[in-house]
Amino acid sequence: MKYENMAITVSELNSYIKEKLANDEYLSSILIKGEISNFKHHYTGHMYFTLKDEKSLVKCIMFKSYAEKLDFTPKDGMKVFILGSVAVFERDGVYQVYAQAMQEDGVGALYKKYEELKQKLEEKGYFDVNHKQKIPQMPKTIGVLTSQTGSVIRDIINVSTRRNPNVRIRLLPVPVQGQDAAEKIAKGIEFMNEKELADVLILARGGGSLEDLWPFNEEEVAIAIYNSKIPIISAVGHETDFTISDFTADLRAPTPSAAAELAVPDIYEVKQKLRYISK
Repeated sequence: MKYENMAITVSELNSYIKEKLANDEYLSSILIKGEISNFKHHYTGHMYFTLKDEKSLVKCIMFKSYAEKLDFTPKDGMKVFILGSVAVFERDGVYQVYAQAMQEDGVGALYKKYEELKQKLEEKGYFDVNHKQKIPQMPKTIGVLTSQTGSVIRDIINVSTRRNPNVRIRLLPVPVQGQDAAEKIAKGIEFMNEKELADVLILARGGGSLEDLWPFNEEEVAIAIYNSKIPIISAVGHETDFTISDFTADLRAPTPSAAAELAVPDIYEVKQKLRYISK
């Protein structure tokens, strides 16, 4: 065939592109910033993830020898700086970033502030177990402070009403991130107390970076939680996230759905127990 001597194989193409990238000095040591998604920490110790921004994404890998040197645990939603090289994974014909170092984007100062406030409040007794209130066994009204849109409030409503259709959910919408969020969360807690609008409060939001969760690390929110006469369950971020609000609250839940389960007893189980006792 006339094309036989002209065509190259797929392997040759990938090998050619790999060599081109390998000889590019700019790509041999590059600093990239973006948000982590699809993070997987393989049992071998290697880390696989995607780095993305508003318009694009790129696959990344950090081998065990480099991953072991990290002083934090990467996770989805975290914004980071990555130092590494760009190369072709020849077998699959895709290019990816081979990360050699990683640093959280702008959270160094925030993390220091978090640790300082945590220590300050702990010394003042804000996390003292003896100060924590019990969650009522059969609450009639559940107060929820969170965003009025999104999956968090839907999950809380679904779980609560499934466990007890007679329970009342009273939502007080508050911003859960941003500059004024902490002030509005604190005022929301105070308002619910002043008007006695609930038997128990759930303070909730979904996961995010340290910056996203920061309102729940502000002192004014911790003070409002500490002074609340209504028991508060804190369900902020993912299961691995811990905020000042979590330590100050009367009870911490790993997720908003779990908070609803802790706040609302299963009425069907309660009825079964009552039937058993009455026999």
